Amino acid sequence: MPSRNILVINCGSSSIKFALVSEAHSQFPLFGIAERLGSRDAELRWQRGGDKDSLMIPNGDYRVALSQLLPLVQAATGGKLHGIGHRVVHGGERFTSAQRLDSEVIAAIRAIAPLAPLHNPAALQGIEAAMSVYPQLPQVAVFDTSFHQSLPEHAYRYAVPEHLYRDHGVRRYGFHGTSHRYVSHRAAEIAGLSIGDSSWLSAHLGNGCSTCAIVDGQSRDTSMGLTPLEGLVMGTRSGDIDPNLHGHLASTLGWSLEEITRVLNSESGLKGLSGLSNDMRALEQAREQGHPGATLAIEVFCYRLAKSLAAMSCALPQLDGLIFTGGIGENSPLIRSKTVTHLKLFDLAIDKEANARCIRGIAGPIHKYGHTRILVVPTNEERQIALDTLALLN
Repeated sequence: MPSRNILVINCGSSSIKFALVSEAHSQFPLFGIAERLGSRDAELRWQRGGDKDSLMIPNGDYRVALSQLLPLVQAATGGKLHGIGHRVVHGGERFTSAQRLDSEVIAAIRAIAPLAPLHNPAALQGIEAAMSVYPQLPQVAVFDTSFHQSLPEHAYRYAVPEHLYRDHGVRRYGFHGTSHRYVSHRAAEIAGLSIGDSSWLSAHLGNGCSTCAIVDGQSRDTSMGLTPLEGLVMGTRSGDIDPNLHGHLASTLGWSLEEITRVLNSESGLKGLSGLSNDMRALEQAREQGHPGATLAIEVFCYRLAKSLAAMSCALPQLDGLIFTGGIGENSPLIRSKTVTHLKLFDLAIDKEANARCIRGIAGPIHKYGHTRILVVPTNEERQIALDTLALLN
C-alpha cells in the first residue's frame, strides 16, 4: 500500500498550526503556522524541507488561511492527501476516542464548548473552514481529553455536591492526553517492554505542564483537571492554589472573578514567581547570574513537579520508568536533575553525562545504572493525531 498523508490542524483563537504527516517519513514534509488571523497583519508561514517562506494575508480568517495552504499541501503530496486530523482540546465525557467528523459530532463539540471556552470554539472555526476548503476529504477530531477517560471514578471525581457533576460535568478531565499517550508508547519501545504490560510516570513540561500515571497503555491519573489551570506550576498558570483564593482576593482587593481568572492564567506560574519571564531558558540563564526571582521560580517548579509525580505513583502497580517530554522536559537537564533529586525514595538517580546529552530531539535513558529507569522522549502530538486519523480511515 502506498504511503498516506494526513494534514494535522491545531487551531487557536487567532492562529492555525499545521503539519503534514506522511506514513513513510519521520520528518514533516510541510509544517508552519498562520498567525494573527482576522487582523491586518495576518500571515501564513511555512517550512518545506530546508526552505522557509511566508505570505501576508491581510484580514484573512481561517478559511482564507486554509485556502492559501491548499496549494502548498498539494505540491508537497503530489495531490495525494488522504485526510485531515483536527486537535480538539475538550471532548467531555462523550468522546473516549477520535471521531470521524459529521454534523452530530460537530454539534456535540459545540455543546461541550463551555468547558473549554478558549479552545473548542476556535477548533470549531477551523473544522468548519477545513470542511469548506477540503469538502471531499474525510476529517477526524482527536481530543486532548479522550486518553484520560480511562481514569477510575475515584481519580476523576471532585469532592463537591453530586449534582454539580451530574448536571454540569464538574470533574477532572485532564489534558495533554495525545502527548502522554504517544510518549508512553515510545518509552515502552525504547525500553523493550510491552505497552500493554508496563507502568509509567509521564511529565509533559512546556508552557503548559501536566503529569500522568499510565498503566498498560491507559491513563489512570493526571494532574490537570476540569480546566488546564489545575496541577503543576506552568509558564503563566498558577497550577494548584487554595480553592478559596478567589474569595480572598475578591474580598480583600475587590477583584472581579474575571480579573482573578486572568491573573491566575496569564500572570502567574513561572512569570509571576520570577517577575521576569515565563520562558524557562531565560530563567535558567538569569539563575546563573544570581537572579533571586528566577532561582525561586525554578525551585518551586521542580519541587511541585516532584510532588505531583509522587502523588501519581499511587495509581501504579509498579514503576517501570519516568518519562520527561515537552519543550522543557526534552531540553532542560537542570529541571530534570533538580526534580529527580526530590524523588530519592523511588530509587531514581540521574547520570549527568546522559542527562546533558539528551537535548534538541535526542531521546534515551538518563538514569544511573542499577536505578529506576528515566527516559527523555520527544513528543510528537501531530504524528499521534495522524495515526488516530488513519486508524479511523482504516
